[in-house]
Amino acid sequence: MGVRARPIVVVSKCLGFEHCRWNAQIISNEFVNLLQSHVEFMPVCPEVEIGLGVPRNPIRVVHDPSSGTLRLVQPATGKDLTEAMQAFCESFLSSLSGIDGFILKGGSPSCGLKNVKIYSGIGSPYVKEKGRGIFGGAVFERFPRLAVEDEERLSNPLIREHFLTKLFTLAAFRQAQARGRATDLVEFHSNNKFLLMAYSQSAMRKLGKVVADQKAIGIENAFRVYRETLENALYRPPKRGSVVNVLKHMFGYFSQKLNEGERKFLLEAVENYRKGMAPLIVSVNLVRSYAIRFGIDYLLRQSFLEPYPLELMEKPTYDEDRDYWRF
Repeated sequence: MGVRARPIVVVSKCLGFEHCRWNAQIISNEFVNLLQSHVEFMPVCPEVEIGLGVPRNPIRVVHDPSSGTLRLVQPATGKDLTEAMQAFCESFLSSLSGIDGFILKGGSPSCGLKNVKIYSGIGSPYVKEKGRGIFGGAVFERFPRLAVEDEERLSNPLIREHFLTKLFTLAAFRQAQARGRATDLVEFHSNNKFLLMAYSQSAMRKLGKVVADQKAIGIENAFRVYRETLENALYRPPKRGSVVNVLKHMFGYFSQKLNEGERKFLLEAVENYRKGMAPLIVSVNLVRSYAIRFGIDYLLRQSFLEPYPLELMEKPTYDEDRDYWRF
């Protein structure tokens, strides 16, 4: 796969970087720790940035019935921190360039992306609804197509796989765009063709047309249009059936060179993945082994076979109670 681009990721500072939570604690997150050697982190704590100390009285998001808006308040002091947080969001997020994703603290009234408690009043014990924190909402509004997740959701293997695939793909494109050469755009598209096919065949065809028309529309415009289409294509994770289609498409490059037993074994592995009985890596490694055996360099260059470092792949775990491997 060559040398990978290192994604640039904004991360909540409390996730292993500094004792900055309201109770002066720090959260050691296994996934964030694992990412350390593969990405460039930009730690930030919005609450500390707006002048709140450590430790501090907790803050909460409150629904203001008079205006119908959400306010960020500190019940113990009665302070309304909404404008201060909004000003920080604007200044900080406007200053960012060349970033690929965010990992934010789940449930936080500032950083939360989902399931943040929104109270019916500043001193009320009742939760009116759940939504986003003030900073998390600003991130999602400004960067909806980047790899944006909270550390709680990233414990889900499927969410993690999609996040990592998007993160490293966007970082690779950012690197190609920074070089800005027509050959870089062609190479990126060629090496990601099967990954794009898994996510969206229509987007893959549209991106191919952008590459083909780059001379007519200009290389800078081609990179811009390609980036927009790529972000949209990666917005949702691929369907299992689409991944199976890609595996079978790659299989076609060497199927005639296999004996009947080898073909049957590979197709069974793909079918087991389709049924959820085996992880994708089983089929991927079979395809990779045959690509190596038959010297099919085009397949070996495909990011689909390793969209992110293998060290970050979720390991299967054994459920002793059910006598079952979880993939």
